[in-house]
Amino acid sequence: MTDYRRLRVALLGAGSVGSQVAALLLRHEDELADRAGARLELAGIAVRDVDATRDVELPRDLFTTDAESLIVGADIVIELQGGIEPARTRILQAINSGADVVTANKALLATHGAEIFEAADQVGAQVYYEAAAAAAIPIIRPLRDSLAGDRVRRIIGIVNGTTNYILDRMDHEGAELADVLADAQRLGYAEADPTADVEGYDAAQKAALLASLAFHTSVPLEAVHREGILGIDRAMMDAARHAGYVIKLLAVCERLADPANGSATGEAISVRVYPALIDRSHPMANVRGVNNAVFVQAEAAGDLMFYGAGAGGVQTASAVLGDVVSAARRHIAGGVGVGESTRANLPILPIGRVVTSYQITLEVDDRPGVLAEVAGILSDGRVSIATVEQTLVDDQAWARLVIGTHKALEQDLSETVERLASSDVVERVVSVMRVEGD
Repeated sequence: MTDYRRLRVALLGAGSVGSQVAALLLRHEDELADRAGARLELAGIAVRDVDATRDVELPRDLFTTDAESLIVGADIVIELQGGIEPARTRILQAINSGADVVTANKALLATHGAEIFEAADQVGAQVYYEAAAAAAIPIIRPLRDSLAGDRVRRIIGIVNGTTNYILDRMDHEGAELADVLADAQRLGYAEADPTADVEGYDAAQKAALLASLAFHTSVPLEAVHREGILGIDRAMMDAARHAGYVIKLLAVCERLADPANGSATGEAISVRVYPALIDRSHPMANVRGVNNAVFVQAEAAGDLMFYGAGAGGVQTASAVLGDVVSAARRHIAGGVGVGESTRANLPILPIGRVVTSYQITLEVDDRPGVLAEVAGILSDGRVSIATVEQTLVDDQAWARLVIGTHKALEQDLSETVERLASSDVVERVVSVMRVEGD
């Protein structure tokens, strides 16, 4: 057996991911040593309750409630506790003690990433976070390293498995959102409080990380426009299917020409999360169940798609261990860590300055001249009609209009929808859906 140098690994947290990471470190110790060039010694696992039931059986003597003592002397610290505190404090402690950090904590990085990366730069440490954006899907390293010499134009991502599961079943089974959400909770895909998923908070955190890497610009979480899926119903699913679309909760990160923003390049970025229509012929339309996918459009590399499991303890553990091996190799090679590239400082546009296409569904009076009046309101608002479909409803004095638009400015569209809603010929604005992926 090769006499490898030993590196001490401290693990913070032993939930579904942490317990799998610990088990894999112990089970594949020799293989990992061959890959890393160092023997990875699991020094201990910091938890709140050493007697709690774990997903995997692990040696009891590894557990401790004293995280601070465990961190001191560690070469690599894996943070899998989640949340903001005490994770932030412990990661900073690890960095300041000279350790590299591996984390899957998207919420922490989206809110305190700049502070953490700056602390790592100051001492020459490295922060690895492949598992923070899409679990097992390798997307962080391709954006940070492989595409660093290219210009990423756009990212469209399905980055939340819970909402994709819900929308996928609504589309294929005609189920109602509340019923599928209850199933998702029963199956463990959704938490008892599903707010982070269904309101888009989880996807927004991941979008902030992806955009920061793709556009070399620090993107604070509050700059991400966020909408959830709770307004999606069966009628909207049926209308989307009839028009050749599927509804997905998308994270959209985009580089835009915007000379008015005053930047040196005349470019800006938009980062947004919302349910949107995507053509059924698009690769993203076929992402099923709890899977995730990230579709990257780059100037030189062209279109790239990364697909796979977006959740799961052992799947996420795979990405974490990849980072641990990378950290070990860096320790063996020596030298300072590679800092995050966020020096482009591109302006971040508000949602009102974004241009996209829309599908507007209206209930209108069933009488002559209505379509002309609706078209006039859209024209006055600088919104151009691409398609119109009218459906008469039996025994009703109103009809349903489904209007597809050409690309329009979000602010113009929003103001136009308000005028439609107050028009005498419009009974109700049923829905307004953005169209992405073209």
